[in-house]
Amino acid sequence: MTASNDSIDSSETDIDLEEFETKHRSGQWLTRFVFALSIFLAVAHIYINTIGTLPELRISAFHFAGFGALCALLVPANPKWRDSQIALFFDILIVLALVGMVLYIVFFEDALYARGVTFDTGDWIVSSIAVLLSLELIRRTSGWFIPFLILVALTYVVLWGKWIGGPFSFPGLSLETLLYRSFFSTDGMFGSISRISWSFVFMFILFGAFLVKSGAGDFIIALARSLASKMIGGPGFVAVLGSGLMGSVSGSSVANTVSTGVITIPLMRKAGFPARFAAGIEAAASTGGQLMPPIMGAGAFIMASYTQVSYVTIIGVATIPAILYFLSVGFFVRVEAKRQNVTSVEENGPPISQVLKEGWHNILPLAVLVTLLVQGFTPTYAAGLGIIAVIVSSWLSKSHKMGPVAILDAMAQGARNMSTTAVLLIGIGLVVNVISTTGVGNTFSIMISDWAGGSLFLTLVLVAIASLVLGMGLPVTASYIVLGTLSAPAIFNLIAESQLLEMMSSGNLPQAATAVFMLVDPGAIAQLAQGMPMDQAAALLAQVPADFKSMLMDQALGANNVAMILVTAHMIIFWLSQDSNVTPPVCLTAFAAAAIAKTPPMRTGMMAWKLAKGLYIVPLLMAYTPLIGGDTETLIRLTLFAIFGLYALVAAMEGYLEDKLSIPSRLLALVASVLMLWPNLDIWLQIVGLVIFLALFVIGNRTYAKGSVLAK
Repeated sequence: MTASNDSIDSSETDIDLEEFETKHRSGQWLTRFVFALSIFLAVAHIYINTIGTLPELRISAFHFAGFGALCALLVPANPKWRDSQIALFFDILIVLALVGMVLYIVFFEDALYARGVTFDTGDWIVSSIAVLLSLELIRRTSGWFIPFLILVALTYVVLWGKWIGGPFSFPGLSLETLLYRSFFSTDGMFGSISRISWSFVFMFILFGAFLVKSGAGDFIIALARSLASKMIGGPGFVAVLGSGLMGSVSGSSVANTVSTGVITIPLMRKAGFPARFAAGIEAAASTGGQLMPPIMGAGAFIMASYTQVSYVTIIGVATIPAILYFLSVGFFVRVEAKRQNVTSVEENGPPISQVLKEGWHNILPLAVLVTLLVQGFTPTYAAGLGIIAVIVSSWLSKSHKMGPVAILDAMAQGARNMSTTAVLLIGIGLVVNVISTTGVGNTFSIMISDWAGGSLFLTLVLVAIASLVLGMGLPVTASYIVLGTLSAPAIFNLIAESQLLEMMSSGNLPQAATAVFMLVDPGAIAQLAQGMPMDQAAALLAQVPADFKSMLMDQALGANNVAMILVTAHMIIFWLSQDSNVTPPVCLTAFAAAAIAKTPPMRTGMMAWKLAKGLYIVPLLMAYTPLIGGDTETLIRLTLFAIFGLYALVAAMEGYLEDKLSIPSRLLALVASVLMLWPNLDIWLQIVGLVIFLALFVIGNRTYAKGSVLAK
């Protein structure tokens, strides 16, 4: 492909991709003001997260006002009004209202408590306007679905909750109480989700902006090309490696697709991959970027807050599942490369020694970040020092030295990248507040368990369906927050109870846990020591009062294991929340890749959905095996068989493994996959599955080689 053709394709792609980008206002004075405001917000948040000691309510209000102002100025109420001065005038009024909101909290919050938390006229006006502005700003940046969801939640509390019967009936709160909890307390807009937003999420988005500005993105793509260039189907592996590495930093699947896809998709097509397959691989790999530590979008920070498990632990246990996902996508690449005879290596691919020699300094900031996290420093502190490490390491570069202008550009870009996420997370805080206030989360978890009949598998299916439906209107992070609040308790209880039942049936229940059953059936103590049938154990466990079950789990499973089960429940939901990126009818990541490859969007979405099967298989492994929190020996065994099991599954799906598989061979590949992936099977059965797979692989390799010789 010539340089001229590259430029033509690039310009056409830019036009096609406009629909996936928010339409921003432009103008000389507005651009300068937004640039200055963005830098101010970045500096202010760095101060807040390092040496500042302001009250959290005021910080959250400032966070909302600042990024809400950016959204109001950059995104008009209607895309057609981008050039309207009248619309801009009203948006400036919104900015002033946001500033006034912060000042009101600073000067009048104490007066509210002095009145015994009784609203006066100013409290009514300011809190109402703040909630309405939150809805409007989210509508502008994320569409109608989330504001509608928030309105349904808020009106449920004060209006129609008392009109419905059944388990979701709620007696209701007064509008004054709702507005107080939504605005003035640390439970609603300015609650824990907002705190995560202005601390962890912002600092790591800013860290990512500095990395990109320092040339780390170019280094990642060059590294992926050098590592994959010698592989069969190398350009496809460039997409998998590059998107995985870039996605961990960017935190946005669509942004990841656009930034890496314009390079990888043309490379794959040039090598001989079908266009739709190339787009699907890019979409599937970019979706997995948010599963890859250390950043994982915003999910790792929210998960750490929900589970009260350290961020370092979260990213530690997330690594092996993420690697399994990318390997599963890579297996599709190899199979398709063999089938399409894409065996040529990439021309003029840079040698890895050259890439590392020229860009090794890009690894230093990540090394600093991970080292600080492992040493016990807070994520915000580690991100702050990581930003400094990015600047210093860039001075070792020949072409990306960061001076004052580049530093200011990175700060401004980080703030702009954060604006949509900030208003979204603050608005979602209103929904989380309603869920916790009304107890809907517990009710929903109980209903899921009832619908599934106590089956963990059916529960996961229901959560997957719910995540797909929510994902049609909610971004991944928001979908995870809502689903995590609603359904994590159900998954946690089912996994914990299944482990507890296994201990009861095998007679391995600790003595301290056995004592709890004295309250239920003293006669069962002797039987527990010897073991009992699973159905009898389930009946006995069902008699334990709910108040004692958590204590029983802690004593039987251990506090650390219970924490890992909770992380597992949230990790499963976080993974399932990603499926909306690649599952039609709404799959923006696949649509963005289709725009680059110029393929039908819906058919590309179906291809991406097929290639992203790891999004469903790996969560099942998490649920039924100690893939998260297991000991080293167990993890090695699980990982080894999972790798070959996923490869065998891909072969069975595609009917190809090194060479075309006959129907009996395809069925054998499926049997091998089941034997290696099925949880808690005897290791000898898993070895049988591995032997079957290796035999099919060797036979296919030989027949492929013979075919290649005859073709010559």
